[in-house]
Amino acid sequence: MSKKKSVESTLDTHESLLIILEERFQNNMHRHQDIRWEDVAHRLEISSDKISSLQAMESTGGEPDVIGCNPDTGEVMFADCSMESPKGRRSLCYDRAALEARKEHKPKHNAVDMAAEMGIEIMTEKEYRQLQKLENFDTKTSSWLKTPSAIRKHGGAIFGDFRYDHVFIYHNGAQSYYAARGFRGMIKV
Repeated sequence: MSKKKSVESTLDTHESLLIILEERFQNNMHRHQDIRWEDVAHRLEISSDKISSLQAMESTGGEPDVIGCNPDTGEVMFADCSMESPKGRRSLCYDRAALEARKEHKPKHNAVDMAAEMGIEIMTEKEYRQLQKLENFDTKTSSWLKTPSAIRKHGGAIFGDFRYDHVFIYHNGAQSYYAARGFRGMIKV
C-alpha cells in the first residue's frame, strides 16, 4: 500500500470513529450531562494522538463514550461503556508475571500489557464504581481492575461485576483467566 493510500485510510478510519463517537455521545446523554459534543470534538482535535487508543477501544468491543470532564483542565474522560466486558479483551490473565507463572494452558495475552499497548489505563475500583452509577455494566461478565500492589504482591488481582443490584469487587489469582472476564479501560483526552 502506498504512503498516500495509508494516510487516506487512516483519515477515513478516524473520521468513521468520530462519527461513531458523536452518535454514541448523543444517544447516551445521561453519561455526560453538562458536556457538549463541540467541546469533546475540540479536545479530540488537539489530542489527535489519543485517536488510535480510542480506535483500539472501539475495535475490541469497548464502545468508548464520554463519562466526565475535569473542570480544571478541560480533559474529557472516555471509558469502555459496552454493556458487558469488551469481547476482544476477554480470556486474559491479569499481568505479564501472571502469564509467565502459568505452566500450561496459557492465555494469549494479559490485561495490563494489552491496556498499555492500546494506550489506555485499566479502571481502578473507584472508577469502576463510578461507571456503575451511570448504568448496570457487567451483568453477565466481569472485568479485571487495577490491582493495588499490596494485593498483587501476594499473587492476587481484583475484578468487578454487577449482580443482584449491587457492584461486587472480588479477588482471584492473577494467573486465572475466563471467557467471561476481560477488562475495562479509560483514557483522558
